[in-house]
This record gives sequence, C-alpha cells and structure tokens, in this order.
Amino acid sequence: MNGCVSILGVPFSRLTLDETVVYLAEQIDKERSGLFHLITANPEITLASQSDQLLQEIILRADLVVPDGIGIVLAAKRKGEPVPERVTGYDLLLRLLEQGNRQGWSFYFLGTDEETSLQAVEQINVRYPQVKLAGRHHGFFSTEDEPGIIAEIQRSKPDVLILAMGAPYSDKWLHKHRHGLTGGKLAFGVGGSLDVISGKVKPAPPIWKKLNLEWAHRLLFAPVAKGQKSRWRRQAALPKFVYRTMIRKGN
Repeated sequence: MNGCVSILGVPFSRLTLDETVVYLAEQIDKERSGLFHLITANPEITLASQSDQLLQEIILRADLVVPDGIGIVLAAKRKGEPVPERVTGYDLLLRLLEQGNRQGWSFYFLGTDEETSLQAVEQINVRYPQVKLAGRHHGFFSTEDEPGIIAEIQRSKPDVLILAMGAPYSDKWLHKHRHGLTGGKLAFGVGGSLDVISGKVKPAPPIWKKLNLEWAHRLLFAPVAKGQKSRWRRQAALPKFVYRTMIRKGN
C-alpha cells in the first residue's frame, strides 16, 4: 500500500478509490483475527480531532483513513504530498456492494431511522441480489439495547458492518464495542449514505460532483437528522481548517 500523508496529525491514505476497494477486498477475503476499522475523514472530522483526544486516539488506531473531502485533497497538494482523489464513504459503500454482489459478501446495516433503514435495505436487495443481508437495526437505540445488537452482529459475522449513525459518533461507538465485534471483518461509517440509497435524499447531480460541490448540495438540500448539529453550524469549521492547512500550513 502507498504511504500516508499527515494533515493536522491525521494519517490519510494516498490510495485511489479503485486501489482502496482492492485493498479492502483483500482484508475481507483473508482470515482476520480482528475487525478492520476504516475511517472516512473530512475536514470537519480532521479539525475536530485537534480538540477531541478520544477522536484523535481512534483515528490514530484505525487501520485505514481515507480522504473524504476536497479540502483534504487540496491540503495534501498544498503540503507537497498529494493524494490522487477523494475517497468518500458513499462511493466506497456502492463499490463494495458491487463487489459483494459478485462474491456473495454479507453486510450488516446499523443506523439511521427505522423507515430509512428498511427502505435502504429493500433497494440494496433489488440492486445487489447476491449480497447477503446479515442483519439491520435502526440507530435510535438505548444503551440497554446495545448488548442485544452487538450479540446479533457477532452471531451473524458480517463481512462488512456499515454504520450510519453520523460522524464521529459511528467511529466512537465502534471503538467502544470493537472487542465485542470480532465476528466481523470490515467496519466503517457512511454518514447519510443510506438516506440516499433509500431515496429519502436525492444524490448530488453529476455537475455538482464534477465541481467537488457535493458538500454544498448536502448543505442546501439534505435534511438534518434529529439531534445533529445544523449543517450550517458544522460548515463553520471549514474556514478554520483552511487557515490551519493552507495559510498556517499545519502538519
């Protein structure tokens, strides 16, 4: 695997999307002694890790961190250690579902609301009929429900555990329960990707993607889940990220 580039202390992979999919497929297909934790980190998460010690520890202990955001790509270029492209959680999920459809991988989906979870899984069954559904559960569960959910995931032994509970909560939840999820192989957070797959949220049009403005499309059109910060408040972190990486040239 290619080396990493450090942006504000976060070690980002320099693999392309295609290379990342190949690398993850290798992790799924081989015998593993533990869960492979992938983090898709954008500028907001990268900046948050500067003041959140637990998040910083989780990122540094992850098996792979990919650049989910054009801001990361630009910061790496500015540093003289470019990454080839963005590698988003949504794109990775679709590509792994395609691969899983060919190889019969199993997926467990944890997160979002019950209706969206059900609709997303129905769409996945239609589009990827050879993908095995290890299970699913909505993300609005209590701490009392967690042992049962973890036991279900452990019994089902999914090849891929998809977490759709928002960042960084998904990664913190996985970090907390990782030792109880040894039956799985690969786990990563996908943000609002299940909302898009379910049809609840429209994907960004191709022109927005080409211009690297998917974040702006989400900001303007995607609903915010109950209990989450306003997207406008979250985007306030971007000027700080630009200052730290482009102007002050933080490491």
